[in-house]
Parts: sequence; C-alpha cells; structure tokens
Amino acid sequence: MTAHEWFVEHRTDYATRALEPADETLYREHLDRCDECRAAVREVERDLSWLPMAVAPVAPRPGFTGRVLREVTGSARPRRRWFLPAAAAAGIALAVGTWAVEGDRVRRLEGELAAARDTLGLLRRANRIMQATIEMHGHTGGIVVFADEVTHRWRVTVHGLPAAAAGQRYVFWFVTGDGMVRGPEVPVDLERPATMTLEMPPGARLIKGCALTVEPMPGDSVPRGAELAHLEL
Repeated sequence: MTAHEWFVEHRTDYATRALEPADETLYREHLDRCDECRAAVREVERDLSWLPMAVAPVAPRPGFTGRVLREVTGSARPRRRWFLPAAAAAGIALAVGTWAVEGDRVRRLEGELAAARDTLGLLRRANRIMQATIEMHGHTGGIVVFADEVTHRWRVTVHGLPAAAAGQRYVFWFVTGDGMVRGPEVPVDLERPATMTLEMPPGARLIKGCALTVEPMPGDSVPRGAELAHLEL
C-alpha cells in the first residue's frame, strides 16, 4: 500500500471522526496538500450531513480514582501501610474502568459508522425522491424521503419544524392501498432534524406515498390531526 492509498482508504473514517487523534492530525495536514482527497472528504461529509455523527470523548467521571481508593481501603484516609497496595489496586481498577469505557465508545463508534455506511448506500441506491416544504408557526421546514425500491427501505428526514406542542406529537404515515398505516413518531425541533430509516409496513398491499401529521397523544391507528405534508410516489 502506498502512502496515498492509506489516505484514500480512510476518507470515511476521517469524515466520521473515527481516526485516532494523531492520525486525524496527519490526515488534516494531508488535506491541505491533496485536492483529490479534500474533494472526496467533502462529498462524504455532505452525504452524512443529516446524520448525528458527533460523539464526545468519554472520560472517567470526576472523583473516580478517589472513590475506587476509598472503596478498596474502606476509609477516606487510608493508613500508610495500605497506601501502596491500595493505590496499585485503584490504578488497576481505573485502567479496567477506562478500558471498559473506551471499549463501549469504540463499539458505539463502530455501530454508528456501520449505520452511516448503510445510510450512505441507501442514499446512493435511492431511485425515488419525495420532498415537500412545510410552513408552520412562522417557520419553514420540510420533509425529504429517499426511497430504495430494491431493499424496500426509506430514509426520511424531517427538519426545520418547531417542537410539537404539549400533548401532541408529529407522526409519520405510510399511504397504502389499504389506507393510512401509522409509522413512528417524529421527534423533530428547530435545532435537531429527525432522520429515520424505515422498513415498509408488513402486509401492506401497495405503498403509494407518505404523510406527516400532528396528532394528539397517545394517538389512534388512523390520522386525526392536521396534515402537514402528503407525498405521492
């Protein structure tokens, strides 16, 4: 593998912030010199721009070491003769705890990266795109649906809408040959778009499109509230 092939292979890892800090710095310096990788990374970032990919580093909670030390010694002021073995035990416990936290973080990152790659594949395969603008309470938002008719999955994003009023929920509906089939609630607000990958409802005879409504809680199996968008395939 040449040096540049390494940068090509890790474009998605850089875009999703999955590289180690030293590798990320190295990659950032490479982007200053390489137009090809810079354009490719921008394309990946654009494709993933709707996804909540940011994951803050996880560190042991404040006081973790002291708490372990107290638990090991059974006292807030350990005796001198116990200090070295207690400190060693606390160090081991801290290392194990940190390893467990980092292991959870790695697994979470791997899961999110796999989900991102799956989403990216769905977006690229989508052969139907539906979208609508929604005006609500002085705000302009919308709904975008990428429909993959090979895997029969949809990637749905709802954005730019205020949070639902107390006692109400935004609800996604499938429009089928048998009528409206209730989908998931949509937890959208002005600062956070809602993005979902949806399977088609089981047993639906024909999927004709979708709709977005505002429904009272807990809600029925048929829409009762105001319809905000209605999209046809």
